[in-house]
Amino acid sequence: MSSARSYLFVPGHRHQMADKAFTRGADEVIIDLEDAVPAADKQTARTNAREILGRRRGWVRINAVGSADAVADLNAVAGHAYGVRIPKVDSPRDVAWVASRLPKGTKLLCAIETARGVLAAPEIASLPGVERLALGGIDLRADLRCGTSPHALDYARSALVIASRAHGLASPIDSVFAHVNDPAALAEEARIARELGFGAKSAIHPKQLDTIHRVFMPSANDITWATTIMHALEISDGRPTTTSDGEFIDAPVEARARRILAHHDDRSAATG
Repeated sequence: MSSARSYLFVPGHRHQMADKAFTRGADEVIIDLEDAVPAADKQTARTNAREILGRRRGWVRINAVGSADAVADLNAVAGHAYGVRIPKVDSPRDVAWVASRLPKGTKLLCAIETARGVLAAPEIASLPGVERLALGGIDLRADLRCGTSPHALDYARSALVIASRAHGLASPIDSVFAHVNDPAALAEEARIARELGFGAKSAIHPKQLDTIHRVFMPSANDITWATTIMHALEISDGRPTTTSDGEFIDAPVEARARRILAHHDDRSAATG
């Protein structure tokens, strides 16, 4: 199950930028063949992605399912890409269309960007090969005709969290934040997503990565709390007990503490 916290988008038609993106500290890199690439540069983007992914482990975002561009994208990267991000997934049929054109074992990220996609999220999450669901917030806001409040997509976010959890997927990936020079607002949006159960966030610039990583890592307070819980359980020989400040510890509390410490240990090992 993926523990990646950040997915950095980079336009595929800009070879040097795409290649360098793999050195900028993102947990995962997605070479974009879709929105960030002008129509005249689509073939250049495919050629670049195929070459780069022959040397580096990474993802691609393809064009709209069923389109001629998507067919060309998959012909170019099949067998080279570690995984494919599918845009605007509305139904299991969209996933099947892509999966049938890829080698078995290719990972899939399914971007939920429409009302239909939100309603179909449980079916989409149940499909073989789907590693994570991802929120495409900008397109979803347009489809829902909702405002720009950070809480406008709370229902949709929760729907993806529940679908992911019910089908054993890693926690979903939150949408990109378009304002590159506003780290405080980025942190707040990421915090809201994390509180709802998200485990990662997409990025459009490397300068966003530190903020995203900080939000999606256990905080010092989280680690202290979890350590206190486990210490109290050790003293009680694993029986239900309370901490020194009176917090009751039962099985769900213990499970949360263990998850926090495991996540901390996993990320420390990955960066150590």
